Amino acid sequence: MKQDLKKQIAKSIAIQIYEAYPTLWDRFGERGFDHTEKDNMHHLDHLETAYGLNDRQVFLEYTLWLEKVLTSRNVESDLIIDNFERLIGLLDAEVELKEREFMQQCLQEAIDLLKGSNLKKGG
Repeated sequence: MKQDLKKQIAKSIAIQIYEAYPTLWDRFGERGFDHTEKDNMHHLDHLETAYGLNDRQVFLEYTLWLEKVLTSRNVESDLIIDNFERLIGLLDAEVELKEREFMQQCLQEAIDLLKGSNLKKGG
């Protein structure tokens, strides 16, 4: 995936999330918005790495690490899930079929993993 496309997707996701959850502006401000954009670049980088290695577990391990980091910063797992769901939709139009299907499967498995993790926490 080209860098320009990744930047476009990352910015679009950050905008969508902050529009859907306007209280994030109060909680995290512009710095939080910037981090959301950067985090999405990391998500896409890890998806590309997993695809290159043909190993979905790479992305799932990243997801577990990400959840620990973000929840320690008061970002709920539900926001990560929402973010990944938005990525699934945006990849639909932007990425070639084989890569897109692999990445969407990674994201769906990560969502399922996070939902299971939420259940264990009583969320």
